[in-house]
Amino acid sequence: MERGVAALCGVIAILLTGCSTIVKGTQQQVSVATPGVQDAMCTLSSPALGTRTVQTPGTIVLPKSKHDVAVSCVKQCYTPGVGVLASETEIMTAGNVVFGGVIGLGIDAASGAMNKYQPGVEVVMSPIPNCGPPKKGRGVPMASTPVPPQGPPG
Repeated sequence: MERGVAALCGVIAILLTGCSTIVKGTQQQVSVATPGVQDAMCTLSSPALGTRTVQTPGTIVLPKSKHDVAVSCVKQCYTPGVGVLASETEIMTAGNVVFGGVIGLGIDAASGAMNKYQPGVEVVMSPIPNCGPPKKGRGVPMASTPVPPQGPPG
């Protein structure tokens, strides 16, 4: 009888461990936008993520981690912009403390599931004045100097 109760308790403990891993998953989709600037290329990087790129406006699926994600965006004729996707602790982590104990907490910590990112980040970029090719019809025509005719050598 004691073995049966112990086995049942063991099964329940296993089923309840890793609550955030099971309920929320280990990846999250986030959006990256550069208001007023279409098609900027943004690089996302963190120790857990490595480096990923996305074109704005866009979304990308990231593995969850305790590390914030640095966002750096560039586009010709705009100043580079930077932002951060902050990592926060998922509220489901409290369920592990109550139901899953240390094992569940460890599983969620190792998988990154106990963390979540902000849903998205907006990176501000400013246009660089007088950047880019000249607009059509707005140039100064080049002066031409007539070349004097040359006579036979003499």
